[in-house]
Amino acid sequence: MGASKDPAGCSNVEIYLRLKPTPKASPLVTLDTTEQTVRFEIPRDANAGYVNNQRETFGFKFDGVLTPDAGQDEVFDRVASKIVTGALDGFNGTVFAYGQTGSGKTFTITGGAERYVDRGIVPRAVSKVFSEMSKRNDGATYEVSVSYVEVYNDQAYDLLCDGAEALGGKNATKEVLNGKEKEKSRSTPSETDAFLPKVALLEDDDGVIHARGCSSHRAGSEEDALNLLFLGDVNRAVAETPMNLQSSRSHCVFTMSVERRVAGSETVRRGKIHLVDLAGSERVGKTGVSGSALREAKHINLSLHALEKVVVALSDGDPHVPYRDSVMTMLLKDSLGGNCATAMVATVNPEFEHVFEGISTCRFALRIASVRNALLVNEETDPKLVIKRLREENRALRAELKLARGDVDGRDALSESEIARLRSDIERFCDDENDEPDLGGSMLKIRAALRVFRDLARTSRVGENAGAATAVLAEGETNAAKENASEI
Repeated sequence: MGASKDPAGCSNVEIYLRLKPTPKASPLVTLDTTEQTVRFEIPRDANAGYVNNQRETFGFKFDGVLTPDAGQDEVFDRVASKIVTGALDGFNGTVFAYGQTGSGKTFTITGGAERYVDRGIVPRAVSKVFSEMSKRNDGATYEVSVSYVEVYNDQAYDLLCDGAEALGGKNATKEVLNGKEKEKSRSTPSETDAFLPKVALLEDDDGVIHARGCSSHRAGSEEDALNLLFLGDVNRAVAETPMNLQSSRSHCVFTMSVERRVAGSETVRRGKIHLVDLAGSERVGKTGVSGSALREAKHINLSLHALEKVVVALSDGDPHVPYRDSVMTMLLKDSLGGNCATAMVATVNPEFEHVFEGISTCRFALRIASVRNALLVNEETDPKLVIKRLREENRALRAELKLARGDVDGRDALSESEIARLRSDIERFCDDENDEPDLGGSMLKIRAALRVFRDLARTSRVGENAGAATAVLAEGETNAAKENASEI
C-alpha cells in the first residue's frame, strides 16, 4: 500500500487511565480529573529500620483519566471516536488496553454481554464506522472488511477461518459460576492448536508486515460486522484463574479495513483500525497457577516484556527496534513508531493488594507516551482503473492512426445492418448532446455518416418547405374568407 509523501502530522501515543470500579478501592489511590493525574501513596514500612529510603509517593499524568463510574460511551468518545472516524479518510488507527489480569481490559475493549450499554470499544467502533458512512454526502463509496487474529502462546491464529462457526459451536461448553449457568468459550484453550489455522507473519522489503493465512471478510452492514465479531469472540481462549473467573489467555486483534473510492477518480484511500485486547500480565507466584495456565502465563508475560522492550527502544531512539522478538510486537509494528494514530488505555485495579501492579502499569504508560508516530494518508492509484483508462486511450489512438492512413477495412461499402445501426447512433447523437457515435477511425463509417447527415438534412429541409407552403396556403385562405365576409 502506498502512502502520501506529505505527512498529515506527527503525534505521540495518547494514554488514558481507567480505574476498575470495586467496593474495596484503596484510599491510597487518588485521581485528579482536573489535572488528569493519578497518585499512589505507599505507607512507609516500619520494619525497614530507621534509615529507610523507601519512596512513598508516585504520581503519573495522562492525556485523560476515567473515573470508576465512567460509562462505556464516555470511554469510547474520549479514547477511540476520533481514531475510528479517521479511517474513513485513509488514516490508520490503533486502540489497545494494557494492565494486569482482572483489571478490566476486555470489558473496556469488547464490553459486557449482559447489558446493551456495556458495549465496549470494538462494537461501538463498528457502529460508528457505518453510521459515519451513511451520513457522508461526498460522492464516495466505502467498502469495509473485517479480520480477527488471536495470539496464543506466541502463535497467531485466525478466529474467522472457514468453519469457525462450527468450531465455536463445537467447543462451547457450560460452566457454573456463582450458582448460575453461563456459556463459555473453549474450556480447553489448547484446542486452538488443533482447530484454528495458524497465521504466519511476513515482512516485505519495505518493512510492512503481512499476515499470511489470515482471512478477510466483507461486511456490507453493521450487523454483518458484529456477527463476525461475536463469532471470533466465541473462539477465543478463555479460562478461569485465581485473578479472574473469565481471563483472556491470549492477545486478540480485531481489524476493520475501510476502502474509499470516488467515482471518476483513480485514487483510492485505505484506512485500518486495529482494536487490541492484550492478555493481562500476572505474577505467577501471586496467582499460584500451574500446568497449562502456567505455560500460558509465561508466554503472556514474555510477549508483554517484548512489547516493553520495543517501547523502550523507540523512546530511547535506538536504531534497532526488536519487533521480531514476539508475534504480538510484529502485529503492532505500524501502531508503535509507524504510520498510525495510537491510543492506549491503562487499566488499574485500585484495591490495596494490586497497588504495585497499578504503579507498574502507569510506568509503562508513561514510557509508551514518548513513542512518536508519523501519520500519513494511505492513498494510492487503483491499477484496475489505470489499465481501463490506458486501454481507452490506446483504442482512441489506434482509431486516429487508422483515420490518418485512410484505411477502409478492405471493403467498398458498409452492410445494410451497419448503416442502420449507424443511422440509429447518429439520430441518438442529434437528440442527446452527451452521446457520441463511435466511428472507430473508419473512412467507410465516416463517409456513411456524412451521407446519413445529408439525408437527415434533406428530410428536415423538405419538412420545413412543406410546412412553409402549408402556412402560406392557410394564410391565403384566411385572407380570402375575410374579403368575402366584408363584401357581404
